[in-house]
Amino acid sequence: MNYWISILFRIIPLAMGAVCLSLGLYVKTAAAGANYFVAGHVLISLTAICIALFTTAAMIIRQLTHTFSRTWMIVLPIIGYSVALAALLWGVLILRQGNVPSFVAGHVVFGVGMIAGCVSTVATASSAFTLIPKNAHGRAEDGPPADAYRNAVGLGLISIPIAAAAIGVVWATMLLRREADAPAFVAGHVLMGISAICASLISLVSTVVRQVRNQFSEAERWVWTLWVLLMGTATFGWGLFVLFGSDRPERIAPGCILLGLGMVCYSIISKVWLLALVWRRQCSLANRIPLIPIMTCLACLFFSTFLAEATVANSDFFVPARVLAGLGAVCFTLFSIVSILEAGTSGGGTVRAPGSADQDA
Repeated sequence: MNYWISILFRIIPLAMGAVCLSLGLYVKTAAAGANYFVAGHVLISLTAICIALFTTAAMIIRQLTHTFSRTWMIVLPIIGYSVALAALLWGVLILRQGNVPSFVAGHVVFGVGMIAGCVSTVATASSAFTLIPKNAHGRAEDGPPADAYRNAVGLGLISIPIAAAAIGVVWATMLLRREADAPAFVAGHVLMGISAICASLISLVSTVVRQVRNQFSEAERWVWTLWVLLMGTATFGWGLFVLFGSDRPERIAPGCILLGLGMVCYSIISKVWLLALVWRRQCSLANRIPLIPIMTCLACLFFSTFLAEATVANSDFFVPARVLAGLGAVCFTLFSIVSILEAGTSGGGTVRAPGSADQDA
């Protein structure tokens, strides 16, 4: 990865965030109605995930370009957690409006805030990313490096996505106990899919933390990847069940969105799998793994196109058509992150600005 490609990989998350924000604002203000309200708010909230992913990209690339400092170690997590907190609070404020569209949109926006918080934790855990390739060339017997964060810090980082997933599952279960109520049915299923993404990020945070501390075991090489695969497959399968398990008209939106959330989980697999494959071994196909989020991005966008066409005949497809476009943007953002990880762990990931080794990126 050369210097200018490193710039591109930092632009991609911001560009995708701009897509989600602008499309969300357009949909939200295009017309009055519940569908426009829900789709617009959810799309806008997805911007928080893209910004959190930008902090992850910036955290790693600044280490690879030797422009990392304690200031960035503090500023980047603050940015990520701030947008996550903003999404959480916005979700609560939307919920307090008390009508049906705000009930659905508020729950989903709150869930998106939890995902953004988990992604920001990935960025925070990556503050010592350069120790990963260094440890990978060492021995397990060497123990944690002196400049790695403490074990208590690592456990604290891992606990964040665990807590987010637990909150999401409990809250979604409470909603699904009232599944006869259409808004609770929709919000509960989508929140359960969001919880699966938070659960998938447990694997990513754990992998980063364990490798930074040189504690990553041979069993973990496959356990964490299989866990994300399980989350993605369960979410995708549950989406199919919701879609075809009944003839309720409100099943369409959560069923289709669950399929998109499953695609996001599959995108996360690329990051966990890559880190596992290159740990203390050579993998000639590692540079092909970034194709996974590209494929999931295209799947979301093509599916969104079909749903948009179906909206002409059935307005129930309106919300998932728009939300799937935003999830496609998130998947494409994950492509930039896994590409950075591949460059940083390949042994030739260090890049410098042209003309000056110390130029700020």
